[in-house]
Amino acid sequence: MYAFIEGEIVYKTPSLLHVAVNGVGYEVNITLQTYDKIQQLEKCRLYTHIQVREDAWVMYGFADETERSTFRQLLGINGVGATTARIILSSLTPAELGHVIATEDSKSLEKVKGIGAKTAQRIILELKGKLQIEKNTATLPASAHNTAEEDALFALINLGIGKPVAEAALKKIKNTGSLTVEELIKQALKVL
Repeated sequence: MYAFIEGEIVYKTPSLLHVAVNGVGYEVNITLQTYDKIQQLEKCRLYTHIQVREDAWVMYGFADETERSTFRQLLGINGVGATTARIILSSLTPAELGHVIATEDSKSLEKVKGIGAKTAQRIILELKGKLQIEKNTATLPASAHNTAEEDALFALINLGIGKPVAEAALKKIKNTGSLTVEELIKQALKVL
């Protein structure tokens, strides 16, 4: 119904926003991952998913298309509703969830509030090979001897920074060979 919503944020909590668009205020449910990305913004664009129920229409908003796509895939799993999908994506980024699915790490999923062993196994079984993020993760450096720069690039991408932007930020840093991964990430975030 709505692909995205773009407007001024007039009310903000870690789980809910009110976005003013041309004189109309939309109530949008968000994840903690989205909140982290927009908490300093006055205006934003959120990719939306509308859930129509008997008693209400509920709008969910996501900072990027990957998170919305992952949310929709989680909704397709029997026993996973919008609230559970939102909790999963508040606890794990799409990249982290993709890694959990790829490695069949059900214990990590069970740490998410409301996810038991059976649900964790069902999520892994049904999403194995389907998450778009798995394909993206496979293109990241995966050699046995990753350099600190490659590890920093991977971490920046997992923070939601686009790969070209992250690479450009890392190239601006001087003396990268003498810095740890954590120092590289901090320097790159300052450059952005």
